[in-house]
Amino acid sequence: MNINQTPFHDKTTGWRLYRKYLVTGFLALAPLVITIFLLWKSFIFLDGLLGDGINLILRDVLGISFFGKHFIPGIGFIALLILLFIVGFAAHNVFGQWLLKRLKLLMRNVPMVNRIYYAIEQISAAIFSGKREVFKKAVLIEYPRKGIYSIAIMTSEKCGHIQEFLPEDSISVFLPTTPNPTSGFLLYVPKSEIIELNINVEEALKLIISGGTISALDDETDTA
Repeated sequence: MNINQTPFHDKTTGWRLYRKYLVTGFLALAPLVITIFLLWKSFIFLDGLLGDGINLILRDVLGISFFGKHFIPGIGFIALLILLFIVGFAAHNVFGQWLLKRLKLLMRNVPMVNRIYYAIEQISAAIFSGKREVFKKAVLIEYPRKGIYSIAIMTSEKCGHIQEFLPEDSISVFLPTTPNPTSGFLLYVPKSEIIELNINVEEALKLIISGGTISALDDETDTA
């Protein structure tokens, strides 16, 4: 009986080992490949913003025929970096500040465009200004109904003038969606219904993006 079960047991063990190595290899390689792919796509996109125009100027205006037959990768990206440097430099003097204020005022006064511009301006300020306190802590709230809990990110402990219309002392939270945490909902939740988590914002976002599988994998690793 044991002799007949041995081959089957060996095949099962071999398959489990193969599957384990396959999953491990995927988890190790996938983030690297996806990161390189996204960086390359970002480079192509940024390079194309100015690259085509610069190549045309070099070919048609300056008469350099080489650019009519060959497109030089990276020339648009370098030009974009130079442009950003010039704008940043101009923003630190009086005339540049005045010009940027006029442009901002123009964008904010154009219907529909002002909403898009304001949203991008706020997101850019939160990401690039180094103001990490924008995302304060990870919390649990009862959403979308009582008895069901969702992970949210506390954005402010004060609701401003909106507090006047709320029945209880509340805070503002951002409820990210899975698997894309850049979209979500702004909610005002009573402080008495907030459950603070003992994890940081980065760990909470990992849970949200993975749909909870990161926590499950951690538990399996601990018990292994």
